[in-house]
Amino acid sequence: MADWKSHFKRLEGAYAPATIRGYKADFEAFARWCARNEALPIPAGRSSIIAFMEEEAQICAMNTIERRLHAIRRVHKLLGLSDPTDDEDVRLAFRRVRRSKFARPKQAKGLTSNYLKRFLEAQPDNLLGLRNRAMISVGYELLTRRSELVALRVDDLEFRSDGTIKAIIRRSKADPFGYGRLAFTSRDTADLVREWLDKRAIDTEMLFCPVYHGKAVDRAVTDMTVRRVVSETAVRAGIPKEEAKLFSGHSMRVGAAQDLLCLGYDGIAIMRAGGWKSPQTLLRYVEAAEHNVWQGRGSLSALSRSAQNSQF
Repeated sequence: MADWKSHFKRLEGAYAPATIRGYKADFEAFARWCARNEALPIPAGRSSIIAFMEEEAQICAMNTIERRLHAIRRVHKLLGLSDPTDDEDVRLAFRRVRRSKFARPKQAKGLTSNYLKRFLEAQPDNLLGLRNRAMISVGYELLTRRSELVALRVDDLEFRSDGTIKAIIRRSKADPFGYGRLAFTSRDTADLVREWLDKRAIDTEMLFCPVYHGKAVDRAVTDMTVRRVVSETAVRAGIPKEEAKLFSGHSMRVGAAQDLLCLGYDGIAIMRAGGWKSPQTLLRYVEAAEHNVWQGRGSLSALSRSAQNSQF
């Protein structure tokens, strides 16, 4: 079998690192299936791809199966081979699989403003807790994806004379070429960020960094850190176990979008604030919105500024 992994270096710079890792992982899943079934992954045969899809459909969501096909296509193109997924039988098999599955995607529970206070108060009174409070507040008010939150740099923030922060989200999943979007924080969140930057006591370009044994470390946190912080905080905040499982690293973005809808903003304003390109995607975020917005901080006014003033 060709040394397909070495060819992924050609993708560096053209695709996000997470996208490249995803291609590798998805093709490795196909290669393992081929090894178990005595089939060649390169060049892949039509019957192998169809059988792989049908087996994956028993355990995987449709977006995972679609990702696998993209990876198979990408590897063959990198090796200068014809695309084995560009086949009518493969397309028909994919349609059959899609029609046989319940396609509704899972959505993280929104960390709306009525949960925000509980999440912030549940943090320990130390440097780690301070980082987590700042990270959750920033993630909510800037409507960030996990990847956007961990990629924030200190230079991306402008501390304004009114005590708030104007931030630029330089690149995102929906903005791979870095046009960027603007978002704003409340004074409360700006104060948390200032305190975090002062007390972490290291000079590093990344806004959020790991904390080990009470000391900040000079590197960026990962998106898995964000997921873990949100999940663990939900339990620590006393939220029932089954409900706590519904929170994820995406919950801050989901909750902020739902709160904007409850504040009366239309879909275009919310899309601008969060950098969404697809109305259908936004609809999945806000369909569970409930009119129970908590008014205890300036976070809602910060969301309003983002909805009114953000740009791509």
